[in-house]
Amino acid sequence: MTAIPVIRYQSENIDGLNVFYREAGPSEAPVVLLLHGFPTSSHMFRNLIPILAEKYHVVAPDYPGFGQSDAPDHTVFKYGFQHYAEIVDALLKRLGIDRFAMYVMDYGAPLGYRLALMDPARVTGLIVQNGNAYVEGLREFWNPIKAYWADNSVKNREALHSLVTLDTTIFQYTDGVSDVSRISPDNWIHDQALLDRPGNREIQMDLFLDYGTNVPLYPEFQAFFRERRPPTIIMWGKNDKIFPEEGAHPYLRDLPDAQIHILDTGHFALEDKLDEMAPLLIDFLDRSLVRSKT
Repeated sequence: MTAIPVIRYQSENIDGLNVFYREAGPSEAPVVLLLHGFPTSSHMFRNLIPILAEKYHVVAPDYPGFGQSDAPDHTVFKYGFQHYAEIVDALLKRLGIDRFAMYVMDYGAPLGYRLALMDPARVTGLIVQNGNAYVEGLREFWNPIKAYWADNSVKNREALHSLVTLDTTIFQYTDGVSDVSRISPDNWIHDQALLDRPGNREIQMDLFLDYGTNVPLYPEFQAFFRERRPPTIIMWGKNDKIFPEEGAHPYLRDLPDAQIHILDTGHFALEDKLDEMAPLLIDFLDRSLVRSKT
């Protein structure tokens, strides 16, 4: 009988903040860092982690304001992608991790690419799933958010409140999915309960505003791709209205050797396409992480 990997649920104190993370797999194995999207947490990787952990050392943190990590009031804590990258960087150092492949999705993409800019040599590979780094990927869904970037008025901030409602959370999991019976309703019940915590809406509004700071860094992210050429696999739900397929193909300009797989699903591809994605991911990691050691 195949041994079932043990997942440990742990926290580290980083600058006075309780940062939660899931960890599994052999401690001496190559590391795969899983960086979640909005509005979820490391919970989005709950089904993938045991698969990866058979061969790899997997670490999946929750960012402050998400999941089981602390969520201090937005008036006393800077919620932003650079701050998140610094916190995850500190967590990795605390865990003694100096080389890792990254699975980046949604918010995890700019966070991960900021981590890469801090020390490009430590990134051994990229798994990109509906995570944007090109202006072509910011389409109609982003128009009200772009208006907020241009004018962070109360009116424009309040116009985004609908993005943290239950209807929108359900939409993120089900839109573009051909067989919704494959999507567990635990997802939106879990995520919405955390979004509805007192003060969390304002945290998310701060992050929508700060997301605009990622766009000027796109040329630096792209330069990292071109100069370092990390082994890369792109797995993209083509029906995603938030990060549409138009954001996937530009990666090949800078990473011409990347594998690309366009999947018939929506935003959270792991929820209904794990059976297709997992074999591709394992094959990619088995080949690319061996190559990264040479």
